[in-house]
This record gives sequence, structure tokens and C-alpha cells, in this order.
Amino acid sequence: MKKLAFIFLIVLSISFSSCDILMEVLNQAASETTLSNSEIIKGLKEALNVGTVSSVKVLNKTNGYFKDNAVKILLPPEARIIEQNIRKIPGVGQKTMDDLVLRINRSAEDAASQAKPIFINAVRSMTIQDGMAILKGNNTAATTYLKNKTYNKLLSAFKPKINTSLNKKLVGNVSTNTAWTQITTYYNKVAPIIGKNKVNSNLGDYVTKRALDGLFKKVAEEEKKIRANPYNYVSEIIKKVFGYAKNNK
Repeated sequence: MKKLAFIFLIVLSISFSSCDILMEVLNQAASETTLSNSEIIKGLKEALNVGTVSSVKVLNKTNGYFKDNAVKILLPPEARIIEQNIRKIPGVGQKTMDDLVLRINRSAEDAASQAKPIFINAVRSMTIQDGMAILKGNNTAATTYLKNKTYNKLLSAFKPKINTSLNKKLVGNVSTNTAWTQITTYYNKVAPIIGKNKVNSNLGDYVTKRALDGLFKKVAEEEKKIRANPYNYVSEIIKKVFGYAKNNK
């Protein structure tokens, strides 16, 4: 019986030793995997297309912004005093401000569709130098690249779309933009008297910038997912490129 136990321990020891050796070989192989420049660019472009298309799709639908607290657009912080006082108006105050916030987010949801072609062009123009910097960068390096390449173009594309939405005639033949301008213009006249800061009367500018903040937040979330779990994706090139990046941090 003792002999059997002794033999079992020897076999077990060899098995564990073999597993350790196997893991060491696999880890070494993973670290020695090389990628060509064309593979790096192909993998990064595919990953960026996956991430941006997914982000745009999520936001460019009803409640894409409005029901997501991470990107929902609220009124400017400096306008909080206006919002609080209007909400106190019996019967209409609460609904008026709720509708205003809803319309703001609807305008961002409408504008989100403008991002896709701009992102695609930025991805197509990626160079080898861009690709290497992204591959070796942090968890949002690709998002930073896109933001640097596209922000001004997105700003120009989003703003008219958002203002078109905000300029739609609503109850009483007054648009969201008109209502906001009237409220803030009156408030800005008395703000210095009561010791408060003036509020930006250009709602379109504010909403556009907040909409882009939300868009890049979503793109960054998608990038982090891909980097953390590249093997969850169907694409072999994404697995290869980001698997390599993950194993060579």
C-alpha cells in the first residue's frame, strides 16, 4: 500500500511538473509571437471599426443618451439655479424642465449618425507610426487617436444637426433654442445683481460638446473591452493583434 502511495506521488509530481513546463512553453511562445506591420494596421483598423460602429449604434437610437446616465446630457451646472426655480412653478415647472432635458438628449441622439463616416475616414488614414503608438499605448490609446483626428470634424457635423433638432417648433410655436435663449437672456440681466455667474445662451454649443463627450466615452468603453478580452471577438486578426498586445504589456 505504501509503495502504491509512493508511486502515485511520483506520477503526480511529474504531472504537475509537466503542466508547469507546458505553461512556460506556451507563455514563451506567446511572448515571441511577432506581427508584421500590415497585420498590426489591419487588426487595429478592424478593432476601431468594430468599436466606433458599436458606439454610434448605441447612441443613435431613441434613449441612446437619455436613458444612459453615463452620457445623459443635463443642463449646464451654472444654469442649475434657473432649473431649480422653474421646477418650483406649480403645474408646469417640473414638466417644462423635464421636456427640455429630453429634447436636448433627443437632439444628440439624432446627431450621432454623423459620426460613422468621419470615424471610418480617420481609421482609413492610420499610418504605421499611428498603429505602433496605439498598440503600445494605454487602454484608450485608440480613442485618443480618434479624438485627435476627428473632434473638429465631428463638432462641425454635429452642431447643425443638433441645432436643427433644437429649433423645431414645439408647444406654443416656440422651439427649445428659443425658449432657452429667452430664459437665459433674462437671467443674465439679473445674475450680476444677485451675485451669480451668467449662463451661456447658446444651447447648441453646449449640447454639441456634451454629445461628443458621451460619444468618446462609449468609444473608450469599447476599446477597453477589446483590449481586456480580445479572444471574445470573432475576428482572427483582432484576436492576434490585441492578444499580442495583452501578452506583451
